[in-house]
Amino acid sequence: MYEQVTEWENNTVEREPLVLSALGSDQLESGSAWRRRSDSGIDYWLRADDSGIYRVASKTDLQEAPEPDKAPRFVLKMPLAVGTSWQAPTTTYLLRRNADFPPEIRHTHKPVPMTYRIEALGDKLTTRAGSFSDCIRVQGTAVMKLFADPVVGFKDMPLTTTEWYCKGVGLVKLERTEPANSTFLAGGKTTLELLEWN
Repeated sequence: MYEQVTEWENNTVEREPLVLSALGSDQLESGSAWRRRSDSGIDYWLRADDSGIYRVASKTDLQEAPEPDKAPRFVLKMPLAVGTSWQAPTTTYLLRRNADFPPEIRHTHKPVPMTYRIEALGDKLTTRAGSFSDCIRVQGTAVMKLFADPVVGFKDMPLTTTEWYCKGVGLVKLERTEPANSTFLAGGKTTLELLEWN
């Protein structure tokens, strides 16, 4: 059970609970994988081997069957060492247009590659779920070129993610920052924090 807190640049704050459930092992066409479900209506399947932990398929409530990922989408890549890096597609979760419809940019722009890098091992972290000592900190960075305003024109917008994965638990905290600093666009920061687990 997580809480997601989004702070927009106009100083409004949104809070909502998010439940991620582990549903055990499932058989896909490509073999067995561990199924996870988010109460936002998305299922996804993970596999772990010598290359790391990666997603192999996902499914929304509107889809009949799981959709395989074209290439493995790593959550953590081996070796678990500072400096290990990988790429995965990302989109904007926060950036939106102030005046246009649809306001969410992710509906009109293609995903861009995000580069993830293991920044630290053995990080200590405290959330409302408790204190964790053996955590891996992963930093993700990407850039999306967007129309900022008539004066500046197109501008490279930074998208950054920091994730903490703790031994025996999994994802404990995630921070996502998408600043806009423009007249046409609004951005912000969202934090996902573990409240309880079993």
